[in-house]
Amino acid sequence: MNTKFFKIIRELSQSVLLILVTVLANSSYAETVNPQVLLEKVTKATFERIELEQPSIQSNPDHLRVIIEQELMPYIDHKFAAFKVLGSQFRSVPKDKIPEYVDEFKEYLVSSFAVVLANYGGQELVFEPVKDAGNQNDMTIKAIIRKAGTPDIRVSFKLRKNKKTQEWKTYDLVAEGISLLSSKRNEFASMIRQEGIQAVIDEMRSKNNKPLNIASNGN
Repeated sequence: MNTKFFKIIRELSQSVLLILVTVLANSSYAETVNPQVLLEKVTKATFERIELEQPSIQSNPDHLRVIIEQELMPYIDHKFAAFKVLGSQFRSVPKDKIPEYVDEFKEYLVSSFAVVLANYGGQELVFEPVKDAGNQNDMTIKAIIRKAGTPDIRVSFKLRKNKKTQEWKTYDLVAEGISLLSSKRNEFASMIRQEGIQAVIDEMRSKNNKPLNIASNGN
C-alpha cells in the first residue's frame, strides 16, 4: 500500500477501518432499502464489544482478531474485494492458486483491521444522508471522520448487493480520494508480474502469522 494511503489510514485510525468491515446484511426492511441503518447499528455494537472485552484484549491482543472474525468478516465481501485487487492480473493467476489467495486475503484483512483497532477510541463518524437503495445493486455511503484538534477527513464506503441473497456488503473504502483496493491492486500487480501470485500469498501469510502487538500502537 502506498505511503500516502497509509498516512490517511493512520489519521482515520480505527473508526474508519472498522466501518470498512461493518456488517451490511438485510435483517430488516429499513436495512434493506437503506444499508446505512445497519452500518450505524453494527458500528455501535462492535465498539461496545471492544470496550467490554478490553481485559481480554490487554492480556491477549490476538483476541481482537476473534472479535473481528466473529462480528465483521462474515458480512464483508472479501471474495469480491480479493478479485477486485487482482484486477487484470486475474487471468495470469493459476486457477488452482485462487482459493489459497482468497483465504489468505481474508486473513490479511482481519490482521490489518486488528492492528488498527488496537488504538480504538476518540473518533466520531458523521454520515451524510442517503436515499433508499431501491433497485440499486451498488451504492456509496459518504461520511466524515471528526476528532477534536484534527481536520475532518472525508471517506466513502463502496457497497454491493448480492443478487441471490439480497445482502448488502462492503468491499472498498475511499479515503480522501484514495481507494484501498486500488492501492493494493497497484502493489500486488507489480509483485505478480515479477514473482507470481505465490509471492503475494507468502507476503500476506507472513503478516497474518505475526502476533498482534498493541504496545507498538501506543497502548
